[in-house]
Amino acid sequence: MTALTPSRVWWSAVRPATLAASVAPVLAGTGVAIHEGGIRPAAGLAALVVGITMQLGVNFANDYSDFARGVDAPGRVGPVRAAASGVVAPEHVRLAAIAAFGIAGAIGLVLSLATDWRLLLVGAACLLAGWLYTGGPRPYGYLGLGEIFVFVFFGLVATCGTVYVESLRITPLAVFAGCGMGFLATAILVLNNLRDIETDAAAGKRTLATRIGRDRTLGLLVVIVCAAFAVPIVILVLGLAGVTVMLVHFAIPVAAVPVRTAFASRGGPALVAALKRMAAAEIVYALLLALGLLA
Repeated sequence: MTALTPSRVWWSAVRPATLAASVAPVLAGTGVAIHEGGIRPAAGLAALVVGITMQLGVNFANDYSDFARGVDAPGRVGPVRAAASGVVAPEHVRLAAIAAFGIAGAIGLVLSLATDWRLLLVGAACLLAGWLYTGGPRPYGYLGLGEIFVFVFFGLVATCGTVYVESLRITPLAVFAGCGMGFLATAILVLNNLRDIETDAAAGKRTLATRIGRDRTLGLLVVIVCAAFAVPIVILVLGLAGVTVMLVHFAIPVAAVPVRTAFASRGGPALVAALKRMAAAEIVYALLLALGLLA
């Protein structure tokens, strides 16, 4: 077994696969912005940094909160948790979460002042939602509401926000693209919670998966992945983009693999791999959506 070192533990705490949920909306949003006739590369880059640091803040906060609440039992399957590793001080993980949210807030502040002051309200809502996901007296991530948070903030808000800072407008196409991103980001969380369903239930962490059970969680996974691939059809039918938007469907085989894995395996390691593949599917989806809009 490979010895744990601080660098390995911190890298695990970053949870690289989940960063797809912050990168993909910016890719898709940039494609929408260019399609709608506006592009501000510097603003798009700033939005990307805000998204990544927000995701890091959520990951670190979740790591610390799960440790503090006794969720990370010794038999847990999945990436090493920094706070529970014994290698990194839990307080350092908490400070890392605060630092990540602080960087996101600072860059978001500059971006808002350079674009539209009303974005300050959106940014404040994002930071508050990110912290309360697993922090505070009643974290809603422990109440089965995590999927809603991910769909709204890593789907609609991240995508539409990118479109707005780059083109100074939000269009129906931006909203539908945000839905596509939100569905696949939610699928990543569903796979994560499916992997942890037994340990979460034992620790009293009431995620949606622990509330509705394994079979219904699998059904939810199928529904949201299918919904993601219905989005380009709706976009085409409504005349918001040309037929090339259907290029997104070339990502179906990529997304189908983790879904099949989830149905075929109850083992944690297989679901860890499935989560990573779903993250890859979201990136491929975003790239194909952007390409389809620009073709």
